[in-house]
Amino acid sequence: MNKDIIKGQWNEIKGAVQQKWGKLTDDDIAQINGDRTKLAGQIQKAYGITRDNAERQLTQWEDQQRSDLSDLS
Repeated sequence: MNKDIIKGQWNEIKGAVQQKWGKLTDDDIAQINGDRTKLAGQIQKAYGITRDNAERQLTQWEDQQRSDLSDLS
């Protein structure tokens, strides 16, 4: 999953994002609107972690989503 996929599939994946990072509010999700950079920033802010840590979590989550999708095919 990359930046363009997050943007293009935001309506489908925003529930999964909120499930993974439960501290993100509905307003946060609306503000992110599929922008990966904003998502990483909101994760950083909501959890009080470094930008690198937020990016690492997001990359791991993206990899897991890809893996889950390939398991369905």
